Amino acid sequence: MIQSRRAFPSVLVVAILLATLLILWAMGRSLICPCGTVKLWHGAGAEGPSSQDMMDWYTPSHLLHGFLFYYPLWLIVPRMPLSWRLVIATAVECGWEILENTNWVIDRYRSVTISLDYNGDSVINSGVDILFMLLGFALAVRLPVWASVAIVIGFEGLTAILIRDGLALNVLMLLWPLQSILDWQAGA
Repeated sequence: MIQSRRAFPSVLVVAILLATLLILWAMGRSLICPCGTVKLWHGAGAEGPSSQDMMDWYTPSHLLHGFLFYYPLWLIVPRMPLSWRLVIATAVECGWEILENTNWVIDRYRSVTISLDYNGDSVINSGVDILFMLLGFALAVRLPVWASVAIVIGFEGLTAILIRDGLALNVLMLLWPLQSILDWQAGA
């Protein structure tokens, strides 16, 4: 009985992830790229829509989500077992994946960000994004804070240089779009 209680949070994480993928599919999201292929990576300038293959330039931002969920939970509820903090992080990430793929958010991305052709994520892309958040959370548990901060800064800098976007810019432009950033992202 004690062993099953310890395993329950892990089972809950898997259940939340699977339920999210089913919800996304029920919302009409494609299981894989509508082009009919499953590619591991969709890079900048690659043919076809972003967020349809397994990974793309926004996958690292989900790794960062893991860091950004771990540390506040570590500070706010330090006595809560790590496994339950992971359940909370998973629920938040999965909630975002569902919200991100609603028509309202897709239309918002198209109207105020550089992502004019954004059509939402395929189910496989969302699943990999969630797995990357789980990886980021696991890394945050094991790495010193300075290394986590270095990874966040490194990925944000890399994506800013290579695709003129990243987690911070994406959130800023979604919530409070600035014409100067939009112009920079467009290469103006």
